[in-house]
Amino acid sequence: MKRSAFQLGDKYNKLREVFIDLFFDIELFSKDLRIYLGNVFGNWGKKVFFGKEVFVSVLYRKRGKYTRPLIHLGMSVLAGLSIIIAPAVAQEFPGRSIDPWSIPQSVTVVSASTQEASIQTNFSDGVRGEIIDYLVQRGDTVSSIAQKFDVSADTLLWQNNLTTKAAIKEGQTLQVLPITGVAHTVKKGDTVYSIAKKYDVDPQEIVNYPFNSFSNDETFQLAVGQVIVVPNGVKPADVLLPAPARIRQTTPDAGTIAGSGVFVWPVSGTISQRFVWYHKGLDIANRAAPDVLAADSGRVIAAGWDNSGYGNRVIVDHGNGYRTLYGHLQKVYVLPGQGVTRGNAIGKMGSTGRSTGIHLHFEVILNGVYLNPLSVL
Repeated sequence: MKRSAFQLGDKYNKLREVFIDLFFDIELFSKDLRIYLGNVFGNWGKKVFFGKEVFVSVLYRKRGKYTRPLIHLGMSVLAGLSIIIAPAVAQEFPGRSIDPWSIPQSVTVVSASTQEASIQTNFSDGVRGEIIDYLVQRGDTVSSIAQKFDVSADTLLWQNNLTTKAAIKEGQTLQVLPITGVAHTVKKGDTVYSIAKKYDVDPQEIVNYPFNSFSNDETFQLAVGQVIVVPNGVKPADVLLPAPARIRQTTPDAGTIAGSGVFVWPVSGTISQRFVWYHKGLDIANRAAPDVLAADSGRVIAAGWDNSGYGNRVIVDHGNGYRTLYGHLQKVYVLPGQGVTRGNAIGKMGSTGRSTGIHLHFEVILNGVYLNPLSVL
C-alpha cells in the first residue's frame, strides 16, 4: 500500500510539471505574438500616417491646385454609382416598372438669371460680331452698302479711311463693322475709359457690347493688339472725315413727367446709352447718385444682388403685364413682397455689378418682351 501511494504521488508531480511547462510555453508564445503583431501593425500605421502627411503637405503647397480634379473625380464616382444602382432603385417602388433610361430627356435650358425664364435676352441668328470684308459690286455706293449692313455711312467711311468725296470702285474691298461706331486696336496704356473719352462715348457702351472681351471682367482690362468695337463712337477731329456734333439728351426731373400717363422718369440725369438689341434698357448717368424712384405703382418681386451683371437691382411687377427693372444700385430701400407707389424711392443710384460708372440701368418689360423705355416715358 505504501509503495502504491508513493507511485501515485510521483505521477502527480510529473503531471504538475508538464502543466507548468505548458503554461510557461503559452505565456512565452503570447508575448512573442504580441510583439510580432505590434511590429506589423505599428509599421503599417506609421506608413499610413506618413502617407497622410505627404498627401496633406502636397495639397497645401499646391494651394488648392488639385481641388477641382478631386471634385471632378468625386462627381464622376457618384455619377457612375447612380448609373449602376438607378434600375435597382426604380424597381423598389411598388407598382412601378418604369425604366429610368426610357424617359425622354428634357431640352429646357435653365437660365442662371434670377429673373423669370420668360424674361430673357436672345440674340438673333443674323447677329454678327466680327468685322467683315465686302467686295464692292457694280452700282454700289457708300450709302447703299451702309444701309445693306445697317450701319451709318460715317462708320463705313471711318473704318476704310475714306472721305465723303472719295469714290469707291467695283471690285474694291471694304471693311464693314457689325454696328454703327468705330473699331479700335488696343495700344499700350489704353483703358476702357481712355478709349471712351477718345471716341466721345460712355465707357459703359463699350462694356455692354457683347462681342467685346476683356482680360479681366472685373477691371475691364484690355490686351494690347486686340480689336474692340466702340458702339456709337465718332472719330476724333484729326482724321480725314470730321466727326459730327454730338447731342446729349438729359431727362426731366424724376417723377414729374409721364409720357403715357402710366410711367414716370425713375431718375434725373443724362442718357448715356439707349435701347439696342444687345442692351435691353436705358442707362441714365448722374454723378450726384440721386435716389431712384418707382416708375409706377406695383409690388417688389426682387431686391438685392444679382450675379448676371445688374449688381444690386430691384424688379417691380405693376400687375398689368408690365415689369420694370432698376440696376447697378449702391443701396436698396425695399424688400421683396413690399408694395410701392409711383414716385416712391426704392434705392440709390450706384455702380455695382458690370458697371463702369455711376448710372441707372432701367428696363421695361411687357409680358416678357423688352420695350424701349423711351416709348413709355
